[in-house]
Amino acid sequence: MKSYINSLIAVIPVENFDVASSWYASLFGRKPDLIPVAEVAEWQLAEGAWIQVSIDPERAGSGAVVVGVDDLEAQRGVCSESGIQLDETQEYPGVIRMAEVCDPDGNKISFVQDISGFDPAG
Repeated sequence: MKSYINSLIAVIPVENFDVASSWYASLFGRKPDLIPVAEVAEWQLAEGAWIQVSIDPERAGSGAVVVGVDDLEAQRGVCSESGIQLDETQEYPGVIRMAEVCDPDGNKISFVQDISGFDPAG
């Protein structure tokens, strides 16, 4: 079956937009790539893959997103340089290595390195 999907945006609900957007700028090492409307900030993490931080006090803290990385320890270093400490690395042998952090509202961000050797392109 043919898929017509060409992009993905993970929406992270936050209570305080200024605090959250500053925290995510530190996490990603740069200001947002796009601010389409007031109290919405977006970072493009890969081609067609975006994280959107938006004000939504009723749902704040209920988000979770998994971000694939090529090198988990290198990502840990990037986060550490910005003052953000990831949790201890968890490894599922032959599958993934991952480390997590929660934003100021409690939304969970997981950085995951595939160590399975699986190639989705076939």
